[in-house]
Amino acid sequence: MTGGVNALCWERTLHGDFAAVARALARGEEMIVKLDAARLGALTLDGAGREAAGMMLEDFARLRELGLQPELNAIWDYPRDAEGIVPTDVFSWHVDSATEPADTWLCTYFGAASEGLPNAAAVRRVDVAETRAALLREFDGDEGAAFEEWLAENCYDLHYAARPGARPWAFGVGHFWRIAAQYEGAPVPPCIHRAPATVPGAGPRLLLIS
Repeated sequence: MTGGVNALCWERTLHGDFAAVARALARGEEMIVKLDAARLGALTLDGAGREAAGMMLEDFARLRELGLQPELNAIWDYPRDAEGIVPTDVFSWHVDSATEPADTWLCTYFGAASEGLPNAAAVRRVDVAETRAALLREFDGDEGAAFEEWLAENCYDLHYAARPGARPWAFGVGHFWRIAAQYEGAPVPPCIHRAPATVPGAGPRLLLIS
């Protein structure tokens, strides 16, 4: 197990052919498709593909046993926030938030993995003077509690910009991560991260997340 104060990683070796699972999944209109035992069982896979599918389902079951609510997804793309002063899609550096103590658990089995950014190497976008001034104009008001509430309602306060010279780190494929979320009274800073860029025609990313 490796990691820092706000991110723990269990490094593992994957067993099976996860690329075969990705190839067997047909894309429909949805960007993200939830996978379960029935959907995976209906795929035409060889022994190595079945082994890979079984490993994902075993990890899913383990998280359920911990009282979590995991999702196993095939992700071709995510919704993008093309407009606005502060992008709020998952491709932007951001932290997860919760109303009670919680962490985010995730593992990428196939495809590009998420990236993390040291807290000292990032600044909240709402704390950048030019960005804050633009948000105040959009808010059409002044600094104060109402403005802070508006920022939170729109999730602007959860998104970050990398400082010059920042060096992101990769979550890697097959590694199981537990990353800190932002909530009142959290003992550590939240983990700043982002989803990887999607490449047309590259096939789906296979991700377990809770």
